[in-house]
Formats: sequence, structure tokens, C-alpha cells
Amino acid sequence: MDMRSKQILIVDDTPSNIDTLIAVLGDNYDLRVAIDGETALQALEQNNLPDLILLDVMMPGIDGYEVCKQIKSSIRTRGIGIIFLTALTESSEQEKGLSLGAEDYITKPFDPAIVRARVKTQLELKGYRNYLEEQISLRTEELAHAQEATIASMAIMAEYRDPETGGHIQRTKSYVRALASILSQKNSLLITEQEQQLLFQAAPLHDIGKVAIPDAILLKPARLTADEFSIMEKHTIFGSEAIRRTETIYGKNELLSFAAEIAEFHHEKWDGSGYPHGRKGKSIPISARLMTIADVYDALISKRPYKEAHSHEAAVKIILEGDGYTHPDHFDPQMLECFAQNHLQFRDIAREFAD
Repeated sequence: MDMRSKQILIVDDTPSNIDTLIAVLGDNYDLRVAIDGETALQALEQNNLPDLILLDVMMPGIDGYEVCKQIKSSIRTRGIGIIFLTALTESSEQEKGLSLGAEDYITKPFDPAIVRARVKTQLELKGYRNYLEEQISLRTEELAHAQEATIASMAIMAEYRDPETGGHIQRTKSYVRALASILSQKNSLLITEQEQQLLFQAAPLHDIGKVAIPDAILLKPARLTADEFSIMEKHTIFGSEAIRRTETIYGKNELLSFAAEIAEFHHEKWDGSGYPHGRKGKSIPISARLMTIADVYDALISKRPYKEAHSHEAAVKIILEGDGYTHPDHFDPQMLECFAQNHLQFRDIAREFAD
């Protein structure tokens, strides 16, 4: 580990203390100096953060304890190591500093060997922590990609049974994320950024239950009879049950929970006229309410054996005004408003992932 590239901020109001530390550490580290707590905190507002801070406890204005507290309370600076510099030798004082998040103490007058050793130790520990955090981050990213790839593979298997859908999976999950983002901008309490990403990943499984529907019904090149449609409706239950069985094997998972909700409830309607349960209003999970608009829009703009594709303008008009099959009362009014104001995002997504 190259210590010469490590930057240390010395915070002390006594020139002789600063001179001593520069003499002891100056040949091995990049040193910066602040003569009081206010100056130190201002220095930390800059982009180039130090690797370690040597912080005097007793200073005029903001003392070292308060400086430490502010540094450790900030997400941006809490990872910087702090060694207190103090003439106070009482264990209660040291305990107070350590409780605020400081890593170590060096007592005055300074022993050069102890200063060098403790500084080196803290910088090495920080290097190891950074390495471990990088490895954990990489591993987490790899697992997330693997999880997303697995879900995509499952969705593609379902798509093979329904070849007319083409880019349906890519489009609908992108619609869901776009609509969720718009909804969050209007009311951040409804859906978080993390939930938006989870919904994007979970949306491809909305029709996974179709793998259990007989080909004679799933691939029929005409509208279904009432009896056939009652069987087709069950794809919502089949999909949800399959996903929840996975949860019983591998444990609860927020992504799979969203996927199960979407699979089971995405054909429910705000006015209670949907299936499979006839749920109404806010009793329908928000994830499924998002999926409903995405699914209906994509069905309208897609060609089917029994119908031609609608234009974007016609699809928007049908969703907002109704056409006999679809009615505005089928959708969450708040989401419908978001769609009405931002439907061009849907058009752009449809163009990007056109069949």
C-alpha cells in the first residue's frame, strides 16, 4: 500500500503541535492543515477528502468532539478515520471521543514513534475496509445481475408460448418504471427509488402463469369463448402461486413479492370489474395498478390475430375516454393523470422496443 499518496488533515490551533506533526509525518504523507474546527469543516466541503484526520480536542470555537460528531453524521464524510490529539488522559474523555466515532487517541506531548505507528495502522485499516466494501459492492452487483437474468429467462420461457407478444416484456417493464417514476415525482411517499427498480425487474413475470394455460386456448387465433376466457383468467393465480412457492423454498424476497403481486392482480380494475378476485380501488396493490396501465396500453398498440394494432394516439384516447372494452374507471385516477400528462414516454418506449 503506497502511503505517500495518502492525505492527512491536521486540525490543531497550536503552531508548535502542527510543526511537530509535519516533521514526523511530512516525508511520508500528503499533509493539509486547519487551525480550528470551522476551517476543518469548510475544507471537508471540497471534493478531495482526506484519508485520515488528526483532530485536536481542545480548540476555540467548535471543539474536536463537535467536529467529530458532524463528520461522522454526514454520509459523505463518515468514512474518514479520526485520531484525536489530546493532553487529556482520563479514560472518560477517551471513551467520549470513541463513542462519537473516533478510531484512536494520541496523547500530548507527541512521541514520534507512536504517532507514525498509529497513523500507519489507521490508514492500513481504512485501505482494507475500502477493499472489502468494493468486493461486497461487486458481489452484490453480480448477484443482482444474476437475479435479473434469471427472471428475464423465466419471462422469455413464457413468451415462447405466446409468440405474438414479441417485445412485450421489454416494453411493459419500461412503461412500469416510467409511470412509477412520474408517480414518485408527484408523491414521493407512494413509491421509493428502490421500489421503482424492483418493479422494473419484477414486471416481466406478470404473465408467467400463461405457461400453465393449454395451447388450444393460449394460441387460439380468435377471441375466446366465455368458458375459454374463464380458464385464461387463471393464469394470474398460476403465476402468483408459482412465484410464492419459490419464496417458500428460498425465503421472503422483496423482488419476488412484487412479482407475485403483479402476476396475481394486474387484471384487477379500479372499479372492481376485473379478475381474478374483483378487487377494487386501493385494495389492489400499487404494483399491479401500475402494471394494469402498462399492459392495456401495450395490448392496444400491438397487433393480434383478431385485431390490428392501434396507433399511440388512438391507444391514449381509448385509455382516457374508453371504447366499450376499456374505460377510465378501470384505472387508478392518480396513475391515469400521470399517464395523460406523460404518455409520450410510452410512445418512445414502444418505438425503442418495437416488434
